[in-house]
Amino acid sequence: MPGAGLTDPPGIRRSEPLLSRRCPIIAPFPIPTSNHLPSVLPSHPESWRGAPAPLSTQHRRSFTSWFPTGARLCPRAGALSGCFWEPSASGLRFSPTAGKAGELSTGGLERRRWSRRGSVIRGMEEQLALENDCLLPLERQFHEAARQNNVGKMKELIGIGVNIRAKNNVGRLALHWASGAGHEQAVRLLLEYEVSVDDKDMFGMNALLLSAWFGHLRILQLLVNSGAKSNCEDKNGLNILHCAAQRGHVHVLEFIMEDLEDVPLDRTDKLNRTAFHLAAEHGQLDALDFLIGSGCNHSIKDKEGNTALHLAAKNGHSSVLQRIIDIGLDLEEKNAEGLTALHMATEEGHLDCVQLLLQAGSKVNAQTQKQMNCLHYAALHGFDDIAQALIDAGISTDAANQQNASPIHIAVLNNFPSIVRLLIEAEINLDVTDNRQQTPLHIAAENARQDIAEMILLEGVNLNLTDKQGKTSLDVAARGNHICLVDMIIKADRFYKWEQDNLKTGSDSWAMKPLTFKQDHGVETQHIRSVLWHLATKYLKHNDWKKLAHHWKFTDAHIRAIEQQWAGTKSYREHGHRMLLIWLHGVIMAAENPNKGLYEGLVGIDRRDLAESIRKKANADSSSSKKCITM
Repeated sequence: MPGAGLTDPPGIRRSEPLLSRRCPIIAPFPIPTSNHLPSVLPSHPESWRGAPAPLSTQHRRSFTSWFPTGARLCPRAGALSGCFWEPSASGLRFSPTAGKAGELSTGGLERRRWSRRGSVIRGMEEQLALENDCLLPLERQFHEAARQNNVGKMKELIGIGVNIRAKNNVGRLALHWASGAGHEQAVRLLLEYEVSVDDKDMFGMNALLLSAWFGHLRILQLLVNSGAKSNCEDKNGLNILHCAAQRGHVHVLEFIMEDLEDVPLDRTDKLNRTAFHLAAEHGQLDALDFLIGSGCNHSIKDKEGNTALHLAAKNGHSSVLQRIIDIGLDLEEKNAEGLTALHMATEEGHLDCVQLLLQAGSKVNAQTQKQMNCLHYAALHGFDDIAQALIDAGISTDAANQQNASPIHIAVLNNFPSIVRLLIEAEINLDVTDNRQQTPLHIAAENARQDIAEMILLEGVNLNLTDKQGKTSLDVAARGNHICLVDMIIKADRFYKWEQDNLKTGSDSWAMKPLTFKQDHGVETQHIRSVLWHLATKYLKHNDWKKLAHHWKFTDAHIRAIEQQWAGTKSYREHGHRMLLIWLHGVIMAAENPNKGLYEGLVGIDRRDLAESIRKKANADSSSSKKCITM
């Protein structure tokens, strides 16, 4: 059926955006809001007829996170037991249960034990009962019969004098239920008894709007022929044209445009959106084509300055977007925040829409009022596939926003290594600073982004750049007590100097292992690392490690950063161990002998006793290895 989908009928409001994303399916009538539960109980349009409502696995999981499988939500004693939703393999089932002596059984909240939600559910139970509190038992039965198209029951109740015009607490009549469910027999019966066709519920929805929303053309025609006002609107300003367009009911649109005179084609709702906007926003291509063919205005903007192009791009409707592109809407039109359709498609992560707009000629470097280009948004949300498409299209990788932050600043801050790698491959400037004069490495150091920090360090950056507080990236990492990052930056600094010295001397010496600045856990260095551990924790005196550090040309800034981690009077042991491991990294990268370097260093600080001990141990280990090879 055209327009089949899981959306809210007009007038059904959601209070929590997060919860509405968790359960993006509709309720045919509102449920009073709880502080901890969705303001609208999840359901499906088919539940008006008592049929199973198909749910995706994702929806079912979202739903059962609030309502466990088997839980039944129904009004308290005296209410309809049919008013419950039950998760099942096929979806959400909404069906009445017959009670004793021909009466509908009384309800309550039948549920399994919920860990900390018991009190919330009890509150929900009381709120659910409020909707029908003002109805008498026979009136409740009449409403339920209309919803189920039980015309015989309806006639029986009318015969004993039930009030067919009775409204529940949200202003719903039996006609609303019958019209929304598409039950022609029930509607005809109610119209015979001259039920008011224009009465609205508390959300402004009347029978005509409900029939248009659910695509029941025959019901809509019956209501119009019975005098229903075709220019009616709900509280959001939605008329029957809006309802039909949003749900994609082309047959209803055809009837409205051909047979009704007082429904303007470009009428706007309270958000200043036309039926054309709503069809684009909800991906209703057939409805969109019909409206285009009917001569609708394509360029109207809503209250946020969005055209239909913006809304189709934002919601990822590529086929609708292509159709709107084909009719020639301005691709560079900006909304109130300065966003083009390309910005909106990027921000929402719709790669296919981004590619369509780029192919159609959208300007890839367009900026918003906050001076953000599309790459900023891709970096903000971690859309690496979109980032790659934008880079391939020639977007500026160094563009700065209002905070003077480039895309790489944003990607580092939000911890998206894949985006950082793409930007590095695009040869961006890694020394660029934001309004705090922080480089991407400053941000990585501040937020303990080790993987990203190594990517940046491997490219070679200026480690002497300072932020507004005069702090280098090493100072920032040390202040945050990010020990691994401190050691990585010191290793990189020493490697840069070694590399520079080797270039000056024209030496062919080069690192024997793939370059990395992370901690070494290799098997081949396990023995020497063990020696360094014992040396630092058992044999080096309080200031010996600093003497060794100066001997090996560690800077004062390096030593201060290592000392920043102070855990007591024995901290010098940990400081010494870290310094020795940093030194070992440089020795291995330079393909030098660590035993020889350690011996020379200990001799250089007048610890010949330790130097000789290490030399003898090294010789003994070497002899042992040769004996094993001979044997």
